[in-house]
Amino acid sequence: MMEMLSPFFHLLVFPGGLFALAFGLLLKGVDRKVVARLQRRVGPPLHQPFIDLVKLLRKDSLVPETAQRQAFQWAPLLGFTGVALAVMLIPISGVYENGDAFGDLLVLLYLLVLPALALMIGGSASSNPFGSIGFSREMSIMLAYEGPLLLVLLSVALKVGAATGKTVTFSLTEIVRFQQANGPLLFDYTMLPAFLAYLLFIPANLGVAPFDIPEAESEILEGPLLEYSGPALAMFNLMSALKMVVILGLGVTLFFPAGVGGGALINLLWFAFKCLLLMLLAVTLVRTATGRLRIDQAFSFYFKWPEALGAASLIMVLIGI
Repeated sequence: MMEMLSPFFHLLVFPGGLFALAFGLLLKGVDRKVVARLQRRVGPPLHQPFIDLVKLLRKDSLVPETAQRQAFQWAPLLGFTGVALAVMLIPISGVYENGDAFGDLLVLLYLLVLPALALMIGGSASSNPFGSIGFSREMSIMLAYEGPLLLVLLSVALKVGAATGKTVTFSLTEIVRFQQANGPLLFDYTMLPAFLAYLLFIPANLGVAPFDIPEAESEILEGPLLEYSGPALAMFNLMSALKMVVILGLGVTLFFPAGVGGGALINLLWFAFKCLLLMLLAVTLVRTATGRLRIDQAFSFYFKWPEALGAASLIMVLIGI
């Protein structure tokens, strides 16, 4: 009976569900507060994302008369469901393992497409021209950053697979166990370009400056999200919070997942601290110091630098440097 309830517990409570939602919203609150301090502003309180969520849930969801109603209403649920399932696949060293599934890294890769797909469906179904522009921008930026991500994942999978006597491994649990026994991949010089490529991938996937082009408020008034309100917009906000946990947690898992002694609570706090550091480095500092790029600049950037860094790691792994 407990084995049957375990997947539901992991989905609804931990590491997904309530824990991931609270942690993701808290990370967003810390990000906003630190950005404000760096800009010499007081900024909102840390719990402001929770307040915003409650406000949205108390409002009505309005649907434009000319919108494709079903696609418009179901798009937020599609994105939210994808990242809610993805959270379950992120192992936390010393706290949670997702089993020995061989292909969970591939499943995660597919699930990470769903939030962008949801934004594209919602924007195009809204019948608003700004939503259509946001749709095209979201599709372009997704095509740009998916290449570097694939190269990074292949580099890690081949590196760990070759070291463990296999050609390749797509098990996140095996990747964590390998690093527990042999040290973080972050300190392997062949993986350093892949780590840098992943750092550059994070802001575009999370839709923050300088890659917040699909939802640029000063240009296209939130783009795909312009016509959303109430609980539907709240679900998109929850999707964004969950995606932050997934993307940061995946970075920790791929490059420095090892826990510390002291029990599950200490290891959970250590994992949260590493996610926070990764967010401050790849999200907060970057969006504080940069302005928004044009879509052609962002597209060109990803096909030059992150793609080259990911390819460099992959080539070094393949030739056994």
